[in-house]
Amino acid sequence: MQKKIAGDKASFTDATYTSVGATILPTSHQVSAQSNILTKIRPPDNTELPLLSQKTLIGMISPGINTDLYHQLVAQHTTTFALDCVPRMLSRAQSYDVLSSQANIAGYRSVIEAANHFSRFFAGQMTAAGKVPPAKVLVLGVGVAGLAAIQTAKNMGAIVRAFDVRAVTKEQVESMGATFLEVDVKEDGAGAGGYAKEMSEEYKAAQARLMLEQASDVDIIITTALIPGRKAPILVNQEMLDVMKAGSVIVDLAAANGGNVAQTQADRVITTDNGVTIIGYTDLPSRLAATSSQLFGSNVAKFILSIGPQTTKEKGVYQIDFDDDAVQNMLISYNGEARYPDKIVPFNPPPPPTKSQTGSDEVAIKSPDELWMEANERQRADFVRNAAIASVAAMALLAFGYTNDSPESVSLLATFALAGLAGYQVVWGVAPALHSPLMAVTNAISGMTAVGGMLLLAQGTTTTSIIPDTPAHWMGAIATTLSFVNIVGGFLISGKMLNLFRRAEDPNDFFELYAIPAAVLIGGLAGSYLLGAENFENVSGSVAIAAAICSIAAIAGLADQKSARTGNVLGIAGVTFGLAATTADMSLAGASSVAFEQVGLLGGIGGAVGVALASKVGPTELPQTVAAFHSLVGIAAMAGAAGEYLGNVGELDVGTLSAIYLAVFIGGITFTGSVVAFSKLAGMMSSKALALPGRDQLNLGMLGVLALGMAAFLDPSLGSAVGVDKLDPETLQLASLSLAAVVSSVLGFHLVASIGGPDMPVVITVLNSYSGWALVAEGFLLGSPLLCQVGALIGFSGAILTWIMCVAMGRSIVSVIFGGAGTSVSASSGEAAVMEGEITIGSVDNLVESLMEAQNIMIVPGYGLAVAQAQFAVADIAKKLKAMGKNVRFGIHPANDDTNSCLFALSTLYILCKINSAAEDDPNCSIYGMPVLRVWKSKLVFVSKRTVGNTGYAGMENPILYKDNVEVILGDAHDTCEALRSAFK
Repeated sequence: MQKKIAGDKASFTDATYTSVGATILPTSHQVSAQSNILTKIRPPDNTELPLLSQKTLIGMISPGINTDLYHQLVAQHTTTFALDCVPRMLSRAQSYDVLSSQANIAGYRSVIEAANHFSRFFAGQMTAAGKVPPAKVLVLGVGVAGLAAIQTAKNMGAIVRAFDVRAVTKEQVESMGATFLEVDVKEDGAGAGGYAKEMSEEYKAAQARLMLEQASDVDIIITTALIPGRKAPILVNQEMLDVMKAGSVIVDLAAANGGNVAQTQADRVITTDNGVTIIGYTDLPSRLAATSSQLFGSNVAKFILSIGPQTTKEKGVYQIDFDDDAVQNMLISYNGEARYPDKIVPFNPPPPPTKSQTGSDEVAIKSPDELWMEANERQRADFVRNAAIASVAAMALLAFGYTNDSPESVSLLATFALAGLAGYQVVWGVAPALHSPLMAVTNAISGMTAVGGMLLLAQGTTTTSIIPDTPAHWMGAIATTLSFVNIVGGFLISGKMLNLFRRAEDPNDFFELYAIPAAVLIGGLAGSYLLGAENFENVSGSVAIAAAICSIAAIAGLADQKSARTGNVLGIAGVTFGLAATTADMSLAGASSVAFEQVGLLGGIGGAVGVALASKVGPTELPQTVAAFHSLVGIAAMAGAAGEYLGNVGELDVGTLSAIYLAVFIGGITFTGSVVAFSKLAGMMSSKALALPGRDQLNLGMLGVLALGMAAFLDPSLGSAVGVDKLDPETLQLASLSLAAVVSSVLGFHLVASIGGPDMPVVITVLNSYSGWALVAEGFLLGSPLLCQVGALIGFSGAILTWIMCVAMGRSIVSVIFGGAGTSVSASSGEAAVMEGEITIGSVDNLVESLMEAQNIMIVPGYGLAVAQAQFAVADIAKKLKAMGKNVRFGIHPANDDTNSCLFALSTLYILCKINSAAEDDPNCSIYGMPVLRVWKSKLVFVSKRTVGNTGYAGMENPILYKDNVEVILGDAHDTCEALRSAFK
């Protein structure tokens, strides 16, 4: 008979090993001493440890529990792969998932051991001597081991019941013919990595009642709740043991980690005082040695072959591939470096359930009458609100009529109202993806503040020098120069934004043909002037009307990507026509040739600066550049208003003075507020909300000072009330106007600084709206229908866009406008939670494999997708996946939220707030309360990011990147998507 040595207990002969090229040594110590790579199913003992120094060990280590062993392996420079750290969420890791293969054996063997200690048949029998009932088996935990136990017990004829907190296991249990036990509290216990999560207290109480009832009825209990590296939870407590019948058997598969049963002792079989047998074997797979060895050997062989690079050139060479996700996760020590848990992704227990997860909130079922009453109350509330707004508007119109005796002002108000209504209507149709270009275009149009500067330069020029000769002219020069910077730079920025949506195969645009009607219009205006036509003023007014029409059409053009670039061109045409009409107005006002030379020079300088600034702006810097250009509009509005006052001191009526003061006030807020928004978006300021003590009171105090300043500006005689009656009226007015400029600038800084970085996009829309109201004020100041029309268009469109974005971001519009008013100061300055764990770096290959296996796929596009010009590749990928019969959707808004088998998120900028779990989990973070897409609830998530450190506008990290089911693909999104598209070809 052939002698067995190496595989004696597993029924393998020496010939079995030598036939495949193995060398057999007399002792295991000699094997360890002469090998470079050793593999063991169980952790090494103290006698084996010294032999592993400077070698590679592949085995079950449980570093989270066997900490002394782990530290010893690190100290002796053992390179250690922990098979129990296998990333089970990776489908390709299933081929070397030792946990699953051995758990399957343990589940089968647990039933065999239970039958060995159970004193009755498993299957029921009817004999002449009497009836023998079948055994009742309860399996707690329906993982791999639990399913194997259920199948084995059913095959042996037992009545089998099973329980698991994960609702998804019910179908698997019932498909095997077993009964799935359910708790009367609805709550899903599915957690990270396929393991169960911690349940709510209410659920635990209901579960305890169910288990106590079952314990008194069943004959055999098999517990399988074991999470690698964690102490096993108690599933069968002492109270349950006390009610079990004598002769009952419990097999505890978690004995190695402390056990699921109150009295379990590892590697021992004990009997309780009331006659219950508890089996705590930790070597159940070894009790089926041949099968265990075969499956374990297959797992390890496949893992060793996957450790190194898989290229043809390097096949057969042992080399650790540090870019392989599975290898990274299982390599717990390397050359004296402790990698666990800092450089791998351990299976962390899920966070405690939130209130919304516990299911403890009862949902009352309402009758149809109650539902109708609620709907009726909501309808009435809407009518009350609308009636109140209409009443205020009616009183404001009457007040305007009573206090104004100028028919021209009434005409301007009509122009303002109609243009505002047009802006209100068209902005609702703008696609959400084009909101940023809309802000850029309207910002460029708001450069019409140049009109005020040009008309100031036309007033009373007496010098032949091109240098301004009065304070009013200097203010006009500043307004003109900055306005042209904003116009030219703003439209270039808008063009860059819109080009991000252009695909290479799109047909060419022939915008040069639009130069024909533009030349006809401007040529007709110039011809009317040169010919000295009597109706030159009417022709100028017609061109101004064309400017307003083009400005409105520009916003309408941005409603769709196909017409968006046309909208930008129409915006350019509108401003061009407006400036041409203003040039004609300068001629009608008798401006000298010097004034035209000044406008030409200053406009050229401003335009050149705008080109230079816009040419340096990269795709990711476009939004904050819009904010920077907004600040120029604010300064131009202030300068234009101040110049109008300085050029007409003592000659202005109350209405004009009111317009001047409001223009300075709004311009100051727009100026500094835009600077702060730019600084936060550009990373020049902290994105945290400024939290000064008494924030709201400071804002109210500044508003109070501005109100008093306006009263003194409109009626200098009020100065005696505050002890400044010694100042002459003109000095008091100038002091009041200067105070307004300073205080409004401080107020603008404080309002925007008090808002966190994530809200900056919506703040920009508020500031955009402010620039429109500044134009309106300037329009009433100069009696310019054009400025009233354009200002109303921008003001209303900005306000509506602000409303849309506030609703989408879950923000209060009042809070955004008034610098966080109504929110807690301490909360607004709170810090986000510290990130725990490690980010798992994925690859395109992983993504391709996962997409091929998944049935339900959601793609979440962000602003970075357009920046990288990757949206077209993604569209092709989606078409290919749909052609394969897969369910592919795009997640744009939280209303589309869903849990899918696989999800691919393209995330860099705005999308950060849409998929950031901190918005729901961390009340102290700056984005708390924003609606988000709960992508982290998907089975597998891939996130494309340029760098791990890219925190986006929120200025904070995204917790989902650290979750077990998330892999981050680093690099340019365009390259990533093109590689993905190529893979599908």
